[in-house]
Amino acid sequence: MCHNHARFLAEALDSVAAQTYPHLEVWLVDDASTDGSQQLLQAYAARYPHWHLLLLPAGVGNCRAFNQALRRSRGEYLIDFATDDVLLPERVARQVAFMQAQGPRCGIAYHDCELIDEQGRHVRFHFRRDAAGRPVHPRPASGPVFAEVLRRYFISTPTMMVRRAVFEELQGYDETLAYEDFDLWVRAARHWDFGFQDEVLTRKRLRPRSMSTKAYRPGDPYVASTIRVCQKALALCRDAAERAALAVRLRWELRQALRFGGGPEAWQLYALLRQTGQQQPLDYALGLLARVWK
Repeated sequence: MCHNHARFLAEALDSVAAQTYPHLEVWLVDDASTDGSQQLLQAYAARYPHWHLLLLPAGVGNCRAFNQALRRSRGEYLIDFATDDVLLPERVARQVAFMQAQGPRCGIAYHDCELIDEQGRHVRFHFRRDAAGRPVHPRPASGPVFAEVLRRYFISTPTMMVRRAVFEELQGYDETLAYEDFDLWVRAARHWDFGFQDEVLTRKRLRPRSMSTKAYRPGDPYVASTIRVCQKALALCRDAAERAALAVRLRWELRQALRFGGGPEAWQLYALLRQTGQQQPLDYALGLLARVWK
């Protein structure tokens, strides 16, 4: 998936071409780039005629752009690959083998990744590791992870491989949202197991102008989507333990909204927190602030 990634595109696509997996189905999707990305994609499509090219004339956002390619694709396992990241050569082959070994209930596999800067230099790994190189607490979750995906962010999105059956059940990404990963985790984890593969198979690029650097600032288009996903999550909770996990998330989101001046959003998050039935004494003070600033 590409939108104005011309600076990083060749490295990303070369990493796709270098995959050792022999049955790769590649869809090059551009969401109305204006920086020359489309010309680069056309050049790669000409170099690799078995790759598929989909150039969208108007920007539709990642969720809708991905769904268009999803409907055209045929593979059993899918990777939503942003073309500013890099796949290591064994990524697809090792992840397919991992998912096959986990069995049909494993809907999403994920792994550790190396975080790099815009120049491709090492920054750190996604998971903190001990002296023996093992991920340390909180250990990445596997199996039924619904409560965990409510409670905290622990998956590096570019490392995911998703079983087609998951997307078919969920009818793809929710196109009403501004971003996709949190919603995918919540809806998928209700019925599918997740699997953590303790390997570094992806290089994720950190970019100062990325979505996460704008979160909860004035004009941020993603907060409404976060609130909507939390509403979905609350409807999917089955017991007090799951509602308590969601309350942890809502407290964090509420504090972020208050920190950056998102009064109306903070009030909506506080209202959701109350609906979980898991309020703590400090939550009432946060609610008063949210009410004043809404």
